[in-house]
Amino acid sequence: MAEPVAPHVLVIPYPSQGHMLPLLDLAHLLSSRAGLAVTIAVTTKNRPFLDPLLSRSPFVAPLVLPFPDYPALPPGLENSQDLPHAFFRPLIHALAGLQDPLIRWARSTPHSPSAIISDHLLGWTADLAAQLGITHLVFSSSGALPIAVFHVLWRRMPQRSDLDDPNCPISFPEIPNSPVLPWRQLSFLYRTHIGGEPISEFLREGFLKNTASWGFVFNTFADLDRVYLDYHRNDLGHPRVWALGPLAPLDGPVERGGVACATAGEIMTWLDGCSEGSVLLVAFGSQQVLAPPQAAALAAGLELSRARFIWCARGATVVPEGFEGRVAGWGLVVRGWAPQVAILGHQAVAAFLTHCGWNSVLEAVAAGVAMLTWPMVADQFLNARLVVEEAGVGVALCDGADAVPDADELARVVAESLGESGKGLRERAKELSRRALEAAQEGGSSYKDLDGLVAELSKVAVN
Repeated sequence: MAEPVAPHVLVIPYPSQGHMLPLLDLAHLLSSRAGLAVTIAVTTKNRPFLDPLLSRSPFVAPLVLPFPDYPALPPGLENSQDLPHAFFRPLIHALAGLQDPLIRWARSTPHSPSAIISDHLLGWTADLAAQLGITHLVFSSSGALPIAVFHVLWRRMPQRSDLDDPNCPISFPEIPNSPVLPWRQLSFLYRTHIGGEPISEFLREGFLKNTASWGFVFNTFADLDRVYLDYHRNDLGHPRVWALGPLAPLDGPVERGGVACATAGEIMTWLDGCSEGSVLLVAFGSQQVLAPPQAAALAAGLELSRARFIWCARGATVVPEGFEGRVAGWGLVVRGWAPQVAILGHQAVAAFLTHCGWNSVLEAVAAGVAMLTWPMVADQFLNARLVVEEAGVGVALCDGADAVPDADELARVVAESLGESGKGLRERAKELSRRALEAAQEGGSSYKDLDGLVAELSKVAVN
């Protein structure tokens, strides 16, 4: 009797670092631990993102496709990090042009896929799966709470009672803990929706198709998101909701998300000279650039705090003149990429001033580092709520992409987070880290959920 053929999964990421990295981590798990065949579809300029994965995952294969012709986008830009915010919606729409090439590939490849796992922004892949007659799963690079809010938004379409008030409250009584959000904190894609406008309707239809998918995979773990994972199982009407996080490998490459450089070694050497639990990391992800007033207020607060810190000032963020000289010896400014996972994992780092992107939140949780939250866009506001109000491992510092923190208040919060009064916060962060690590180990909730996902994928592969 012939050996059963391993399930073949087609993975379709959204082309942005924050979305791609955790989905590539999932692809590695499916191939290395479960032995599944995995094909990852990317456009030509995003192919280099796969190199670290391909070097360590022999059962993963790339499928490189030309970017669809889409005149509304600037030529040559295939990654959302390269595009101005206004092109976010057209980029999602443009990617649907990959559907026909993917169908041709799937029907011609000898070992055709039995399932698709796609990023939650790519709802059109549900139609692709339907045309191929295979199973469709949604992968969320966000936690379970933001996706719960997202689903309610696109189903119920709540509107502001005062169209001129960006802080007009929108209530979500159907979601656990009944969150209430100001209008400005809702998804940009939802706030810019225009009924009847083709791209707007395409996006809404895609998000609604997600809610009808066969299964959902989240980069989170039960002890952090249990109530919202249970909500999704009830809301979607089936148990096929899996929490597999934290997906980022703790023993992964130092250059995760960036390119190894001399600066990385210098940073770690600098940290080696600091005492345990004495350093604050300041970083705002791969896309956020601080305006000059924000950078000036941050610099002033750090200087006033007298705390040891590493500030990763990416992109066009302008560090105030003379600041580095004044903090020499106890503060380090890094321009460009820095090895965030390695920094957070160093024993000298005890707190993290973060924009609350979900990858950053999970990296801090895994490292047992307390967070000072400054959410700016997208799911970050809900992530900050989870960190501060529910998990109790963070302190609210600032709120909004245009907000300018008070330097004195920032200095106080930073000093307290690293001092005696922040001891309870840091201890809770360490305890949550312990539970995150247990979840990913054999017998843990995320480990069991991966086994459950693979078992279900194996069933659909033979049907």
